[in-house]
Amino acid sequence: MNSKDITIILPIHDVSDDFNNWFPKSLKSLELSVVKPGKLLIVCADDNSIKEYMDKLENPTGIETEIIYNDKDTSYCGQINFGVSHSTTDLFSILEYDDEYSNIWFKQFDMYAPHYDDVDIFLPLVVDTDQLGQFLGFTNEALWAMGFSEDIGYLDNNTLLKYQNFQVSGMIMKKEKFESIGGLKSSVKLTFNYEFLLRATYNDTTVMTIPKIGYKHVNQRDKSLFWNYKFNESLKLSQDEAKFWVETAKKEYFFTKDREVQFEG
Repeated sequence: MNSKDITIILPIHDVSDDFNNWFPKSLKSLELSVVKPGKLLIVCADDNSIKEYMDKLENPTGIETEIIYNDKDTSYCGQINFGVSHSTTDLFSILEYDDEYSNIWFKQFDMYAPHYDDVDIFLPLVVDTDQLGQFLGFTNEALWAMGFSEDIGYLDNNTLLKYQNFQVSGMIMKKEKFESIGGLKSSVKLTFNYEFLLRATYNDTTVMTIPKIGYKHVNQRDKSLFWNYKFNESLKLSQDEAKFWVETAKKEYFFTKDREVQFEG
């Protein structure tokens, strides 16, 4: 396993007004990578504006880039699943268009991966910021705290049932494993990330955090999916609905197939 075996899946599931401010930074992080992955796969709805945008930039990342169109399930989960199904490498990683890789993330992967052949998912240590770039905290780092998980550095199912705060964007995962456990579930609103990790660890997926900063995640960006559910009055979650989606994740992870789930309140 090495970085040349990685396809970056970059889903464009919603294009907000500030898209042009964020997307170039995301691409720039790939260009600045000390070690570059094998391919960038941009997944979007059937919209030629993305192709025109990329043509103007003239391959800004320095790696092979392909744009594919998904006109079926165009949710975030649907775009990721579609992208993975069309990737041709053994590994993939997820890059959100408003986030950035650390320039050493793939270099660190190349250093660790040869020594951990049994690991199916390598998580980065994630820096969370607000939309102004102000530091909010770290994610995935707790696995290296003594006594947090059963095996230091590794994520297990029992730990996940107690703690929910883990991020899969930026992760590097074996494609075959992702597909065998069913991918992401579009029906599990808001907690799809949590449900996926519960399902993965339940199905003997080995998950490890590399103790190096590998990814910058913009938390609660204006008009983003999670921003809308927290601040948009028309979509704002009630306490009961928020609890429902956490409990749904804990119920649905036993099933590899995506099943219809809907809150009724």
